[in-house]
Amino acid sequence: MAITFTRLIYHVILSTRRREALISAGLRNDLYAYIGGIVRAQKSLLVEIGGMPDHLHLVIRTRPDLSVTELIRLVKSNSSKWANERPGSIGQFAWQEGYGAFTVSSSQLTAVCEYVRNQAEHHRTRTLHDEYVEFLRRHEIEFNEAYLWS
Repeated sequence: MAITFTRLIYHVILSTRRREALISAGLRNDLYAYIGGIVRAQKSLLVEIGGMPDHLHLVIRTRPDLSVTELIRLVKSNSSKWANERPGSIGQFAWQEGYGAFTVSSSQLTAVCEYVRNQAEHHRTRTLHDEYVEFLRRHEIEFNEAYLWS
């Protein structure tokens, strides 16, 4: 086949360091926009973003020659540097080491984006821990709970 066709969509979950409430209302919109710029600079598309003060969900469509690991490394390093250099920042913003990344089929994209948009509603009854464990189990990812947040 002479031409390669791909549609690579990921649902990524990032937690702040020690799951601290570091994403304040005053930071949120600018942070989301900044992350969108990082993703666009990598010739990828931030389809949806949403979260809570202690974590973010990103739905990203990316190109086949960019690994999800490299893209998330760039998002985390550049956004934390930016957040810590903002006027009035006390330099405490950081992401937790690691992340969750799950593939999304085109048929489920609308539902996943809706889920990401409605994070506040989901977290009225469920913690980040419970949500994350559910994603790992649903995607049949083996994990040791003792090391989940280390």
